[in-house]
Amino acid sequence: MEDLVGELERSYNEANARLSDPAVYNDHREAADVGRRVKELEGPAKLAREWREVREDLDAAQTDGDLKEMVPELEERLAALEEELKLALVETDPADRKDVIVEIRQGVGGDEAALWAADIFRMLTRYAERRGFTVEQLEASGNESGGFKEVVFAVKGDGAYSVYKWEAGTHRVQRVPETESQGRIHTSTATVAVMPEAEEVEVEVDPNDLKVDVYRSTGPGGQSVNTTDSAVRITHVPTGIVVAMQDEKSQLQNKTKAMRVLRARLYEAERERQQAEEAAARRSQIGSGQRAEKIRTYNFPENRLTDHRVHLTVHRLDKILEGELDEFTEALAAEERRSALETAST
Repeated sequence: MEDLVGELERSYNEANARLSDPAVYNDHREAADVGRRVKELEGPAKLAREWREVREDLDAAQTDGDLKEMVPELEERLAALEEELKLALVETDPADRKDVIVEIRQGVGGDEAALWAADIFRMLTRYAERRGFTVEQLEASGNESGGFKEVVFAVKGDGAYSVYKWEAGTHRVQRVPETESQGRIHTSTATVAVMPEAEEVEVEVDPNDLKVDVYRSTGPGGQSVNTTDSAVRITHVPTGIVVAMQDEKSQLQNKTKAMRVLRARLYEAERERQQAEEAAARRSQIGSGQRAEKIRTYNFPENRLTDHRVHLTVHRLDKILEGELDEFTEALAAEERRSALETAST
């Protein structure tokens, strides 16, 4: 533990020193990276200082007859701090503190799937409000039944990605649609993609790699919403990624939003490539974020929600749909830490 604490203190001091280096300060990307590193190490460094203080107190108590009675309590505190330090030093996803862009799309099930996508949108935006995050809707493609073919929104707040990354995947619903006259239960799906919002300094996009098209925005049924070419479609030619925005009246505003989503998709694509390389070296544990995974089943007749990743089932689906997702977030985060700690100790 002494070596671990010493290494942690060296890393924290080096990161702080680098942050004060004019060469680093003048390089926006490096300054952002170093700043994040300092912030990551602040908590563990505080634990390390406390560990040193408790260990010194324990050494003193063990050699001073008047303080002997304090030894068991100090030993217990030292052991607890060592466990906290191990958990704090488990490598975390560097994107965890970022804002996110969330894309929800209807899956299988026609109009019922579009209505389910709208329910998921409502659940996730309610959850953001409960956590004190802010939500900004970027784009919505509705259908005539009142559902969404696709809806894209941003969630801003410290640690938003660490919360919302668990929502990525396929959400399956089992319920009787309003249009079902026979009372039969249907199964529909909606897919959720969650991407850390990338800063401009993190993802450089060469303007020469972009194909930008403008056109008139359309609503459900294809009718024209306005008479100017304000809608924007941006194609990133090297990757084939396409982002279209039409919700704003201004072409510039639509282009700005489209670039935010494009940067997030490019950032996520690079993260997935790196994670795939790492997983080839050591099998990845929970939370791989594969978008094709069926992560949850929402059963309306039984008021039941099951998260298949941690085998957690609750019978208060009505509350969950109002945004009460903390129990699932905490269970998934705890499983990730447990798995990471196991991997680090092998």
